[in-house]
Amino acid sequence: MTRAALVPLVLALAGCGERPLPAGVQGNPERGRVALNQYACRACHMIPGVTGSEVYVGRPLDKLAERRFIAGALPNNQENLIKWIRNPKQIDPLTAMPVLDVSEADARDMAAYLLTLR
Repeated sequence: MTRAALVPLVLALAGCGERPLPAGVQGNPERGRVALNQYACRACHMIPGVTGSEVYVGRPLDKLAERRFIAGALPNNQENLIKWIRNPKQIDPLTAMPVLDVSEADARDMAAYLLTLR
């Protein structure tokens, strides 16, 4: 294979792991994926792209972008997802999800990643 033929192949493969941001969503999905790992979200949730053991404590987060509601009550959009990530007890005082003191920036990036999951 010639060098000229390799360039398009390399460029095509370079973006394979990236997930496009939905319209209107802000933040950095890759930083969000890392933050989901750092805050140990995988301790309770199955999350595509985030490594960890198989757990079934919280709901799996695959295809989160396709869901209509967050926690069964909030319309699924980035701002509501950020509110839920930062303070789930404020939305549902009976939830088992802990308040993890997630920063606004981390929550925005985490929500950006989760909203790429289709």
